[in-house]
Amino acid sequence: MRWSSSLGAEFAGTFVLVFGGTGSAVLAASFLTPTGADSGLGIGFVGVALAFGLTVLTMAYAVGHISGGHFNPAITIGLAAAKRFAWKDAVPYIVTQVIAAIAASATLWLIAINHKGTTKDSLAAGGFAANGYGDHSPGQYNLFAGLVIEIVLTAIFLIVIMGTTDKRASKGFAALAIGLSLTLIHLVSIPVTNTSVNPARSTGPAILLAFGGESWGLEQLWLFWLAPIVGGVLGALAYQVIAERDTVSDAAVMGVDDTGPDPSARDY
Repeated sequence: MRWSSSLGAEFAGTFVLVFGGTGSAVLAASFLTPTGADSGLGIGFVGVALAFGLTVLTMAYAVGHISGGHFNPAITIGLAAAKRFAWKDAVPYIVTQVIAAIAASATLWLIAINHKGTTKDSLAAGGFAANGYGDHSPGQYNLFAGLVIEIVLTAIFLIVIMGTTDKRASKGFAALAIGLSLTLIHLVSIPVTNTSVNPARSTGPAILLAFGGESWGLEQLWLFWLAPIVGGVLGALAYQVIAERDTVSDAAVMGVDDTGPDPSARDY
């Protein structure tokens, strides 16, 4: 594995995912006029869901052939559990993903704090797109609901990833299917937990939220590591049972030649 290129690709992909996805929620989900009235131009839940899906779709095609395009610790661990990715390489990937998520959240904070009338307190009070349950769930869903939906949806995500990167699957469409599945996942779960299915995505906003004086993001962060990782492992193993034989393509992103431009990158 060429670490400089593989980890650089993971950093870039995770940065864009977190910046684009949470940025759409913080900056564009609602859009107020100078007088504070709703302009009606906000993108809402649907727009945020599309933003997350588009970031994964575009970056999978952009750098997936270099690193495998995980951009998510739950994917890395799920693929390692299914023996599609080496355990020895998992820790550097996960560390890189988390650092990229924090960098993306810090960049977003610098932009958002420079909006007229926005203060550190008001930005933190708005939640900064952090994931949460109970009083911090957008729809006031409790811990159990958050646990179940994050496990189930991450498992589904891994099944989609493994299925579309199976050598028997149609070539050229893996990134499209994976991006659309992430959009669907957000459409379902934004009201419940603000949608994680990605521990790195949850970590960045939680840390910046703590910087703004709100500690609940870090206090609830354990759930958004535990549930996606459990779901990722279950989904990866479930696909192996369903598929009977797991014939992963050597190409990191479907549509690339079967040898792939980087032999070390084996999965989306």
